[in-house]
Amino acid sequence: MKIELLAPAKNLECGIEAIRHGADAVYIGAPKYGARAAAGNSIDDLRQLAEYAHRFGAKVYVTLNTIIYDDELAEVESLVWQLYRIGIDALIVQDMALLTMNLPPIALHASTQTDNRTPEKVQFLYENGFSQVVLARELSLDGIAAIHRACPVPLEAFVHGALCVSYSGQCYASQACFGRSANRGECAQFCRLPFDLVDADGRVIERNRHLLSLKDMNRSAHLEAMMDAGVCSFKIEGRLKDVSYVKNVTAYYRQAIDAILARRPEYTRASLGVSTYTFTPQLDKSFNRGFTDYFLTGRSEVYSFATPKSVGEPVGHVKEVGRGYLTVSSTKPFHNGDGFCFIDAQGQLQGFRVNRVEGMRLYPKEMPRGLSARTPLFRNYDQDFERLLARPSAERRIPIYIAMRDLPFGFSLTLTDEEGHGATVNFARDKELARTEQRAGIEAQLTKLGGTILVAKSVEIDFTDNWFIPSSAVADMRRAAVEAYERSRKIERPLPSSPRGEVSRLASCLSSPLGGNEGGLSYLANIANHRAADFYRARGAEKVAPAYELNALRGATLMFCRHCLRYAMGWCPHRGGKPSPYREPYTLVSADGKRFALTFDCKQCVMMVKEK
Repeated sequence: MKIELLAPAKNLECGIEAIRHGADAVYIGAPKYGARAAAGNSIDDLRQLAEYAHRFGAKVYVTLNTIIYDDELAEVESLVWQLYRIGIDALIVQDMALLTMNLPPIALHASTQTDNRTPEKVQFLYENGFSQVVLARELSLDGIAAIHRACPVPLEAFVHGALCVSYSGQCYASQACFGRSANRGECAQFCRLPFDLVDADGRVIERNRHLLSLKDMNRSAHLEAMMDAGVCSFKIEGRLKDVSYVKNVTAYYRQAIDAILARRPEYTRASLGVSTYTFTPQLDKSFNRGFTDYFLTGRSEVYSFATPKSVGEPVGHVKEVGRGYLTVSSTKPFHNGDGFCFIDAQGQLQGFRVNRVEGMRLYPKEMPRGLSARTPLFRNYDQDFERLLARPSAERRIPIYIAMRDLPFGFSLTLTDEEGHGATVNFARDKELARTEQRAGIEAQLTKLGGTILVAKSVEIDFTDNWFIPSSAVADMRRAAVEAYERSRKIERPLPSSPRGEVSRLASCLSSPLGGNEGGLSYLANIANHRAADFYRARGAEKVAPAYELNALRGATLMFCRHCLRYAMGWCPHRGGKPSPYREPYTLVSADGKRFALTFDCKQCVMMVKEK
């Protein structure tokens, strides 16, 4: 099974650096219709990225994963053709209208926005033409394995980055509160806001806390188990992250995956090239809110009530607070310009930068309030590390085998990569015997591959005699062979492996959260145009409700969350929790006074946030 490391790209620079630092594929936004409206890219930038990626056999996936309105359908269809013509390998989509369009033979991947958490749903998507499915983040290893056993479609799963508290595609809070739809790429990050938690009697249980804000995902310790469960594409979240984040996180997962591939021959890499780095990748030095494996191995503490901001890496604790300085108990080196943070006595995040460092003594630009001895300290900006990443920090080159032979009319030079793909160039030349041994000089000239994406793994010179070839002629042969090899890498893109547009019935798929009405589809199916509605009717849906964005239902459920405040407070009746001292129902109250009711489906282990 080929294993793909899939990295995010905000723009062309991030995409190139992701490939350079080891990604097998990159996902990036088109000019419009991506689920991150702030991360759109021009067609020309996407073309340049595809050309760069394809040199290494890497791929570029473009996100068209918003819901689409009727007046946008023609523009989307035209955009797909443009993306196909510039060499994009696949589209990540949410709206089923694309399955009914006149599209080129480009692969379609089902976005996590299509809420892919059951074998029935994934099978339904596969049978209707999707060649890869992005799984719901909330799935456990057992859940992933069950889907893999039931359906042959390649499975993509997130391994790192920010988490949505609601099942993706099933969050309508931003639309309800701010008129900005998450399913249209305009999420206002409702889940990162502070709330009060109030009981049925009006008693405040928690005040001004980020009760829906989650830690960030980090599954680096579970990559092999995920492979064994059936995941073949490992996805890093972060299409709004800066280039230093992309460099560091991609490099870290590249090394972690390569270590597994080195001892598990049944798993192979999905692209070519070996990346070398000028830095040691370290996940906690990039933006993070603390880490969780997020239900992969069971329920645990996934929340971060104190802050939705980055806390960075733990570096020790405060030993002493002096006048204008603090002393830290730590084994880490510190630098002028570092940024630090801590949680104060009120449970709020406080941060500060240091002007000067003398060993373990830090001199802040401005002394923070609320800092005392024994306070845990975190560094969320490492000046020296960021300087390393601001410079060229990786090089990716493809190892090749070089073979030179003599022919009756001259010589041939062959370059072959580790996949067996190669190119041979023949050179007509009169042969003459050399007075001295030529092999060492010829070999040295053939391995001068600096400035190319190639590096010599071995050189074989098979001559019938000690032929003389001027060094300049060998250099010309080498350059011609490199150009021929690169041309030969521009192979045609494979067609999608699943049939496009085959009518597969909804069947038991209706029992998932996609449904909601017997024989029909509720607003949770996110149907925003007539083509998507017709798609579902042709597959057995008797009733089709419009998307929430087209018909905002009063009192609707706005979020479906595996994160549960009952569990977080220690009151879960099914997991050994104590009885709550507060009377239900509970209500979340935002800073501007909006109220949201909490309900709990313990059978499904889901908390729902409803408009009140």
